[in-house]
Amino acid sequence: MKYNTAEKRLALPEYGRNIQNMVDYCLTIKDRDERNRCANSIINTMGNLFPHLRDVNDFKHILWDHLAIMSDFKLDVDYPYEIIKKENLYKRPPRLAYSNSRISYRHYGQALEQMIQKANEMEEGEEKDVLVKMLANHMKRSFMVWNKDSVDDRKILKDLEELSEGRISLSEETYKLVENKDIQNQNQSRNTNNYKKPFARKR
Repeated sequence: MKYNTAEKRLALPEYGRNIQNMVDYCLTIKDRDERNRCANSIINTMGNLFPHLRDVNDFKHILWDHLAIMSDFKLDVDYPYEIIKKENLYKRPPRLAYSNSRISYRHYGQALEQMIQKANEMEEGEEKDVLVKMLANHMKRSFMVWNKDSVDDRKILKDLEELSEGRISLSEETYKLVENKDIQNQNQSRNTNNYKKPFARKR
């Protein structure tokens, strides 16, 4: 009995030994037309192994790349796509550019700061007033995620004024934000739902 450890190393183990044997056999076919038919049959078989990936973009292209890799780029067939080059296979991808933008208050997040800047650009009116109140209430909820006890509305409105570079200045009397107890109740209810037993017996 011949063990897999005695066989050559698989280029792509996820396809298994049988697919690799099919590729190896395809390399031995001398007639080009027959070799093309064999390659297409292998591609169809490879696709059947992963039917859940058929909706992935360029799925067929990926299969043909894999076929070339398993043949060590020696399979001479009519590829329907431009396959990956061998020299690019082990090439390091370019480094990702990380954002170095400064966040004034991490508990509010960068997205909220960007939304405040958008509010700055809006014309005065009802639409802007509704947005500003929504932003202020969101800031209060975000603040209380970090500070479980409570927060004064004046603190939220002061932070909003600072983040808007003084262009949004609200008074505590004019803008009544959501109550602390309401936020606490919402958070408590959300935590309770998250920890419910999924298979609790019905009575």
